[in-house]
Parts: sequence; structure tokens; C-alpha cells
Amino acid sequence: MLALIQTLVLVLDLLWWVIILSAVFSWLYAFNVINSRNQVVDTIGTMLFRVTEPLYRPIRRFMPDLGGIDLSPIIVLIIIFFVRTFLLTTVAPAIL
Repeated sequence: MLALIQTLVLVLDLLWWVIILSAVFSWLYAFNVINSRNQVVDTIGTMLFRVTEPLYRPIRRFMPDLGGIDLSPIIVLIIIFFVRTFLLTTVAPAIL
């Protein structure tokens, strides 16, 4: 059971970094720092969008429109932090 918790924590950590990379990529893309016509850049952007968008979509339904500011990545990061901390501080000690 401990191996399952460690695997879940690893997946949450990887997802954390994918969300951070997605946010940085979107800023670089928005400010034309990277070439948007490059096929590699487009592939990376599409992959990051496909991984993160299913996480953001339910949150965006309940968030008010803040103009150009998207707070859904921050909320997803807070949820990931909560779940990770819950697994490590509550569930794992109860199993041991």
C-alpha cells in the first residue's frame, strides 16, 4: 500500500511540473519569445494543452471572468499540494 501512495505522490509531483511548464510556455508563446510556427514548439504546446486543459476546464466553469487572467493553474496547484500533503501526513502514517 505504501508503494501505491509513493506512486501517487510521484504522479502528483510530475503533474505539478507539467503545470508550471505549461504556464511558462504559454507566457513565452503569448509574448512571441518562441517561434509559434516551429513544428517542435507547436507539438510541445499541443501536448501541454492536452495534459492540462482537462484539469483546468472544470475550474474555469466556476471561476468568474477576470479578463485575461487565468487563475485555474494556481487553483489546480493548490489542490495538488493539498492531496499530496494529505497522502503523506495522514494516509501514509495510518498505513504504517
